[in-house]
Amino acid sequence: MFKSRASWLSGIFITLFLASFLTAYGQDGEALFKSQCATCHQPHRDGTGPKLFEVRQKWENGGAQEGSLNQWVRNWQVAAANDPYAMEVSQWAPTAMSLFPSLTDEDIDAIFDYVDAQPLPGATADAGGSGGAQTVSVQEESDLGWVWILLAVIFVVIILSVGGVRRQLVNLNAPDGKEPKTYGEEIKELVWKYKKTVGVGVLVLVMGVIVSLFLVLYDIGVVTAYQPSQPIEFPHSVHAGENGIDCKYCHNSVEKSKSAGIPTVNVCMNCHKQVQGDSDDDIEQISKIYKAAGFSPEGGGQYSGETENIVWNKVHALPDHVFFSHAQHVAVGGIDCAQCHGDMTKQKELPRVVPVEELNEIEGNIQLTKPTLTMGWCIECHHEKGISSGPMTNKGGYYEEIHKRLIENDISLYEKYIEDGKVTVSELGGWECAKCHY
Repeated sequence: MFKSRASWLSGIFITLFLASFLTAYGQDGEALFKSQCATCHQPHRDGTGPKLFEVRQKWENGGAQEGSLNQWVRNWQVAAANDPYAMEVSQWAPTAMSLFPSLTDEDIDAIFDYVDAQPLPGATADAGGSGGAQTVSVQEESDLGWVWILLAVIFVVIILSVGGVRRQLVNLNAPDGKEPKTYGEEIKELVWKYKKTVGVGVLVLVMGVIVSLFLVLYDIGVVTAYQPSQPIEFPHSVHAGENGIDCKYCHNSVEKSKSAGIPTVNVCMNCHKQVQGDSDDDIEQISKIYKAAGFSPEGGGQYSGETENIVWNKVHALPDHVFFSHAQHVAVGGIDCAQCHGDMTKQKELPRVVPVEELNEIEGNIQLTKPTLTMGWCIECHHEKGISSGPMTNKGGYYEEIHKRLIENDISLYEKYIEDGKVTVSELGGWECAKCHY
């Protein structure tokens, strides 16, 4: 069957390729869950979104329509409009779910299969009942990769064996003295014989690779729902919501600088020298501020002079070649913080990049469609946002000069700008590349 070393090497290469492919496929559920779902969902505990353990059974028991759950994952708004049970689920929390239109039914099933295989917290291998059964199922899933490898080896051996037998039969019927055809010659004959079919197949394959490449490129730099860890848990809902602290008290450079600024420890101590927390969790977090400030609340409070820096992790990170000024947008453009950062008075968890679907639910926000922090998102806002409904003499020197030039040199263009009752950013050059890029 194997007449040359090349045949053995080809068989080994094909075996390893198929084994690695099938092993990777078996891990898709875990990879998809961690990349698409883990930001908001956990298997056994409610978070930003509800727990996902046995959610398919829950939807079925609740009377959901067939296929409604998968439609919910792709676009919850469509599912809620077509299925009463999905509409009921949509009332579970005020936070809207992100859209995942690219996930197929196979992807979604793989995610739920992975979630359902996760053991209950605290379950051990020797625990009785369902906990022990789940531990066994997870162990079986971890061994599944070796099963795929074994099946791939068997599959390749069968193909090569059948091919070898066929070649032996062809060689027996060949005229005496005629050299048998090599594998390469047979493949060339088959390709030429079915050249149209092969050509269409190659074209489809190439187009598929190109489309997949562009889809990957489109996702570069898209950080929707990005939420890094922070050294101190800061609930904006308590500070800005319950206590009504103005954003500019902590982010005091937002109207004067490119950066909004991060509050210093001294700003925190203005309040927390007296506010020491009621619960154990509050006391733990506030103690981190005391440590950074070198402060001890004992005996009326004393400073030791031994301070430490608090290293915050940046949430809204733009590329180095992108220029963005908070002062320009807040002081001149009149943009409310909620337009880009969401309603921080209700933000209980750590700061994050809020998906555009959630931003659109906030009253007064400009309705946008592109993912948050992408170039399309900025351009779309520049097209929709009006900075003035008439004369721009109260917007600062730059806009006063534009207003003056339009009135003096091209009054018809100025009248065209205010036909819709507003002068937008794009009409004043807000789409020029140099406005945002160095």
